[in-house]
Amino acid sequence: MATEKLNFLREILHGYGSCLVAYSGGVDSVLLAHVAHEMLGKRMLAVIADSLSLPRRELAEAREIAEAHGFPLRIIQTREFANPDYTANPFNRCYFCKRELFTRLEPIALEGGFAVLAYGENASDIGDHRPGAEAAKQFEVRAPLKEAGLAKGDIRSLSAVLGLPTADKPQMPCLSSRIPYGQAVTPEKLAMIEQAEGVLRDAGFSEVRVRHHSQPGGALARLELGQAEMKRFVAEGMMETVSSQIREAGFTDVILDTKGYRRGSLNQGLPEAVFANG
Repeated sequence: MATEKLNFLREILHGYGSCLVAYSGGVDSVLLAHVAHEMLGKRMLAVIADSLSLPRRELAEAREIAEAHGFPLRIIQTREFANPDYTANPFNRCYFCKRELFTRLEPIALEGGFAVLAYGENASDIGDHRPGAEAAKQFEVRAPLKEAGLAKGDIRSLSAVLGLPTADKPQMPCLSSRIPYGQAVTPEKLAMIEQAEGVLRDAGFSEVRVRHHSQPGGALARLELGQAEMKRFVAEGMMETVSSQIREAGFTDVILDTKGYRRGSLNQGLPEAVFANG
C-alpha cells in the first residue's frame, strides 16, 4: 500500500513540471525533497528558512542530508520575530510563521520559474491543530504527501526503503513550540531552550522537549522525554547530572514531566473550535 502511495506521489510531482519545496530537514520534508528531486532533477529546489526558532544542529543536519542525497538547497532568512502577532504567541502563532515563510518563498519560486510551491503536510495532520495550513491555503501551496494519502507511518517506512537517514528521526517542531501560548516568544527564551535541549541530546536522548515556563523570579524548565528514554533517565539518576547544566542555560528550576513526551501536549486545553478547520 505504501509503495502505491509512493508511486502516486511520484505522479503528482512529475505533473508539477517544476517545484520549490519548503524544506526543514524533518522526516516529511526530506522525503518530499528526495522524491521531488528524483522526479524533477534540476527543476526542483529545496529552501530552508534559517531563523531563531531553528536549532543550529537541525540546520547543520538538514544541510548534510541535502548534500548527501544530491538535491539543491538554498538557505534564506525569515523575520517572523519582527511581527508582534508572532512574538505574542497566540494559539495560531504557526500561521504567522508560515505566512512569513511563504511570503519569502513566493518570489523565489517566481524568479526561478518553479511552477508549484509545496510543503510537507501529510495525511496524519488532518484534524490536528495546524494554523500553518491556513497560510498554505492562502498562498496556494500544495501538500503532495497529503494528496498522495501518505500518513506518518507510510513516510517513515518509505524513508527507510529509500535509505533516508530521517526514517526514525523524532519529530522536531520549532523551538517556539516549547513556550506555552500567551507567553511571549523571545530570542533569549529560545536560546535557553536550545542550550537545555542540547544538554539532553549530548547525554544521548533523542526525543526531548524542554518546555519554558515563565514564573515569578525566573523560568521553569519542564523536561519531556519519550517513554523509553524517560525510564533510562530515571534509572540512571540523570536529573542530578543534567539539572545543573540546564540551570546554566538560565533556568531557575528544573522538573521532569512524569507523563513523558506526547505529541500535541501544547494544544491540550484549547477549545474544540480551534480544531474545526484543521
